[in-house]
Amino acid sequence: IIIMTITSSFAENAHSFSFNSIDGKKLNIKDYAGKTVLIVNTASRCGFTKQYTGLQELWENYNDKGLIVLGVPSNSFMQELNDSKSVSDFCESNFGINFPMTKITNVIGENKHPFYKWLKENHKVSPKWNFHKILISPEGDFINSYSSLTKPKSKKIIEDLKKYLNI
Repeated sequence: IIIMTITSSFAENAHSFSFNSIDGKKLNIKDYAGKTVLIVNTASRCGFTKQYTGLQELWENYNDKGLIVLGVPSNSFMQELNDSKSVSDFCESNFGINFPMTKITNVIGENKHPFYKWLKENHKVSPKWNFHKILISPEGDFINSYSSLTKPKSKKIIEDLKKYLNI
């Protein structure tokens, strides 16, 4: 019997991955099949943290049209709070965040999440800082990435969303 482990480079698309949600449940990207997903690595103590406002507005404006905003809190750049409960409380009380979020997750380095390994290996994309955005198609394919400097409601992101959402 030969047992093979599928590595991130062999993953078919983003639907192959799952995260642990901020409240401890399993969060499968494939559960969002048929929806466009904007995945953003976030941090509570970053100069870009105010982008939570734009992310929440995208979620509120386009969720019913097929957009999922997925926040991935990360301490990879040493600017996140110590635990997921603190992150959740911070996001809810300061920004009214109610889009799905993962537990604190590594997005760079040797211990980065398999989704981020797949991005780097297959699409040459790796977050350079907090609030790097990744757009995934309803079929689970990589569409585009946007730097931390690109605001959530930028023309560039909205134009890409228009191609996949009913807006």
